[in-house]
Amino acid sequence: MIRYAKPTTVVEALALLGEDRWRILAGGTDFYPAQGAKPFRDNVLDINGLAELRGIAATDDHWRIGARTTWTDLVRQPLPVAFDALKAAAREVGSVQIQNVASVAGNLCNASPAADGVPGLLALDADVELRSAKTTRHLLLGEFILGNRRTALQPGEMVTAIRVPKSSAVGASAFVKLGARRYLVISIAMAAARLVVEDGMIADAAIAVGSCSAVARRLAGVEAALRGQPITAALADAVLTAPIDELSPIADVRGSAEYRQDAAREIVVRAVRAAVGRGEGKVAA
Repeated sequence: MIRYAKPTTVVEALALLGEDRWRILAGGTDFYPAQGAKPFRDNVLDINGLAELRGIAATDDHWRIGARTTWTDLVRQPLPVAFDALKAAAREVGSVQIQNVASVAGNLCNASPAADGVPGLLALDADVELRSAKTTRHLLLGEFILGNRRTALQPGEMVTAIRVPKSSAVGASAFVKLGARRYLVISIAMAAARLVVEDGMIADAAIAVGSCSAVARRLAGVEAALRGQPITAALADAVLTAPIDELSPIADVRGSAEYRQDAAREIVVRAVRAAVGRGEGKVAA
């Protein structure tokens, strides 16, 4: 017998997760397309009634994004300019109708290599809060997404929040997505850049690229090459000559592996230039 449950509290939801195996239904924008016309064979835990999991709040140390927070919620929330890349990515998640219901946590749990929200969150050093009926743990986003459609979620757990350290919510950021058309497109490559500029020099850099490996990756070599660089046209050369060992793009109908590799460098250059411009002008998305 297939079960359906719609709990009204997180405690109730976690109790249900502890007693049986469930597929969690949040916004449903990935859930229903994946199901297609096949009959349901799994228990369905509908968490759309959990109001406590929706919204963004500041704590002493973190910005806390509730698991059910939608992309539209995120775009509308006043946040530091370091979140500009994430807000720009939010506007690329499907259509406006999708953005109104799709959840931030759902984008992570779906674990697509082309998940629009992941590079921006990686550039913010985000972690994922995982709760079960017995315990709460936190994993860095890079440790939570393990591969294509694979996460570190354990039986009985659910994602309850994404946290961004306030120490990382500094600087300015930008997001660049490359696709075959302007809207409603799965990316060929995408990049998020967050830069901290002090006295005309890059004091810190966080660069992440998606759709060019099984999971989105931070580019440590590019970040190291940018730190200490003056804000000049030579920034592009620093990106174009830095080692990028983290990427392992595939070839598919959207582009060859070689094209993705070259495109990744170019869109990182564009994201860096855009972040520099936002940092100098302090213009929030």
